[in-house]
Amino acid sequence: MKLIEFTEHFSNEESCEQYLKEVREKQGVVCTKCGGTAHYWNKASKSWICKHCHHQTTLTSGTVMHGSNLPLRYWFIAIHLLTATKKTISAKEMQRQLGHKRYQPIWEMMHKLRSVMGLRDAKYKLSGEFELDEGYFSINSNLSEEEKIKRGIGSQNKAKVLVMVESQDVEEDKQKKNRPTKKCGHIKMEVIKDLKSETFETATEKSVEKESTVTMDNLRGHNGVEKAVENSKKQTVPGKEAPKVLPWVHIAISNAKALFQDFFHGIKDAFLQLYLNEFCYKFNRMYFGDKIFDRLMIAAVAYKPDFEHKIYNKKMRLC
Repeated sequence: MKLIEFTEHFSNEESCEQYLKEVREKQGVVCTKCGGTAHYWNKASKSWICKHCHHQTTLTSGTVMHGSNLPLRYWFIAIHLLTATKKTISAKEMQRQLGHKRYQPIWEMMHKLRSVMGLRDAKYKLSGEFELDEGYFSINSNLSEEEKIKRGIGSQNKAKVLVMVESQDVEEDKQKKNRPTKKCGHIKMEVIKDLKSETFETATEKSVEKESTVTMDNLRGHNGVEKAVENSKKQTVPGKEAPKVLPWVHIAISNAKALFQDFFHGIKDAFLQLYLNEFCYKFNRMYFGDKIFDRLMIAAVAYKPDFEHKIYNKKMRLC
């Protein structure tokens, strides 16, 4: 949705309430008490009343906005700014744009939306042929003064991220100059605790269809991936050859790292997955155009976020 269209459609709180009501009714309102689907609208209380048990369902109950004291228009503006650009926006910049006095509620709002993005993408599994590799992302690990920082991939300031991208060969007559020899589909990124075979097997089973074919390097832990899919193209990949063998995995990793470095001054390990959720959600919908606002709004109505984090110590830095 273009900025001028957004301002015309959602000029006040009432217009946001009306749109949210329409989206919820289109998706179907379900009574949380008896499971009934027949309701009537109570204009005075701005809620649906179940025709069976008379339980009230408010506009925001069961959605990403559930329990929030922020105006609906704040949420709509946040969804618009998150989806209107290929990049992103920080909570600090969002706070400045909204003119809100406190940083904490805006920061929580942003992370709740990122949580919903991840829940939505978790519904779908990758299929066909896909690439798989690991990325190592810089994080703030909150080490005490007594702890020493390790070097290499075992560093406490590096998070291990499993990256999977649907990837198919491009026909020679359609191959573009200086472009990867494969075309990409959907992507998934998941923070993993270690490089053990069991960890890879569990993560792959959750994210990929069993009948898929994986291309990956010869890491010992990747034996777990072979258990999770029917076919594998496992090979020893020299460092310089990796971008050729696994082009889209490395493009995704480098793009995500560049994005985080430009917009966020250090990400805490507890919140890295949320930022990856946003990156993958927008990557998977890069061709949706203006429709991505409506798609995220549907997700915001369909899912209650699993992010519940409250920090009121002003000395702590939230990232």
